[in-house]
Amino acid sequence: MLGGIQIGLQIGAGVALAAAVAGLARWLARRRRLTPEKREQRRRLAVNASGRLCDAMITEVAATVFFYTYSVRGVQYAASQDAGSLAELLPPAPERLIGAAGVKYSTGNPANSILICEEWSGLRKLPPIASNAVNVASANVVSINNDAVGHQPQNAALAEGAER
Repeated sequence: MLGGIQIGLQIGAGVALAAAVAGLARWLARRRRLTPEKREQRRRLAVNASGRLCDAMITEVAATVFFYTYSVRGVQYAASQDAGSLAELLPPAPERLIGAAGVKYSTGNPANSILICEEWSGLRKLPPIASNAVNVASANVVSINNDAVGHQPQNAALAEGAER
């Protein structure tokens, strides 16, 4: 009787092992079929779905590749993201995005982060590009020297006070 139980356990363990090996083989075959682009899309969407938000600083933009830094619990991270597959979501001049942005990072691995995905963007909205550079230059001069109220620059006000 005892021998029958041992043989039953051995058969059950063999069946369980065979099922585990078959499941592993199926998972590996399925994983290999995914293209790198599809794997990257899945990574972005997973970080978007369960990630946390924090502030980031975009330090450089090369075509559609963003280089950025962010800090999580006192640890500084430097990362990059190739947003080439998301080009339709990017502004016409992505190099203007250098500066502050939002980032989503994985709570289990804070080095796994995104600036943009199909469903979310941490990139700030840019004002439209001025069509005439002369108007932009003259607008800057006006905004520096006079404001809407008519205040004078501080140096002029100090000079008037010194003459009295």
